Amino acid sequence: MLPARPRPLAALVAAVAAVVLTLSGCSTDLLDEIAPTSVPTQVPVQVSGPAGEPPELEYPQPYDVVRAGSRTITAGTGDRLERGGPVMLHMYAEDGRDGTVITSTYLDAPAWYTFDAESLGENLYESLRGQRVGARVLVVEEDDGVPVVLVVDVLPTRADGDVVEPAEGLPQVLRDPDGTPTVRVPDSDPPDQLVVQPLVRGTGPQVDVGQVVTARYVAVRWSDGAVVDSSWQPGVAPQSTMIGIGRLVEGWDQGLLEQSVGSQVMLVVPPHLGYGGTSSELADETLVYVVDILAARTQETDEVPAPGDSADEG
Repeated sequence: MLPARPRPLAALVAAVAAVVLTLSGCSTDLLDEIAPTSVPTQVPVQVSGPAGEPPELEYPQPYDVVRAGSRTITAGTGDRLERGGPVMLHMYAEDGRDGTVITSTYLDAPAWYTFDAESLGENLYESLRGQRVGARVLVVEEDDGVPVVLVVDVLPTRADGDVVEPAEGLPQVLRDPDGTPTVRVPDSDPPDQLVVQPLVRGTGPQVDVGQVVTARYVAVRWSDGAVVDSSWQPGVAPQSTMIGIGRLVEGWDQGLLEQSVGSQVMLVVPPHLGYGGTSSELADETLVYVVDILAARTQETDEVPAPGDSADEG
């Protein structure tokens, strides 16, 4: 673990709301079909809104869950989810009685799970089986008498885009099939200024100051190529924090701004933009970071102002 200054993405901005719905009913993909005449018809939930943003839901309230089930709103085109592998989700759930938001990971950062029933819960796992990255899935269920309307967006767990050839003299980055990067440092003196080298150019929006960035990364010393930190180890989740406001080493705050979500970026960070001037054992080290930018969004709040706190009141 990197000591002294907050290491990149060392602490979550806020605990992601627990949305592992341990729902007991069987999942089905037949939400919009007409039930037998002896069973009331399930009224479909209408889901709209752009990818990457909270969905907009339309349904009669209070909503009557005739039977639990799921429906694919948008089919994903990325990697297929694999049992036991990682999965990252944005989740938005409403109380079908009145449309109250139960939880929304869009308030800060997406949630990370192992793709199995133990981690996700049986119903959500079954609803996502066979899905690909990029999918948007609707799940409805009744939980302890509460009709739950849940929309799940399946996000990538690694960089994805056009590969960029790095400039000569920079470290070489090799990627395992699962995306894990291995860094080979050249036998030469490190640069004395920050180097920002995209390795994979994603197609998402650009990272902006104050956004919560979710990323996976590996850090190595230039001096000997040793790994000093990594979030690619099994069972280790990506971490999220705000960018550009001094929470991270300066090399991160400068180097990741305006990079596209979905990108993999190599940062060569000299000591004065890393841990220089601290008591860290890395204070004199040039560090090489390889960062997969998985998500970035402006943090929101769902807090309701207390009476008298309105900006309109003087």
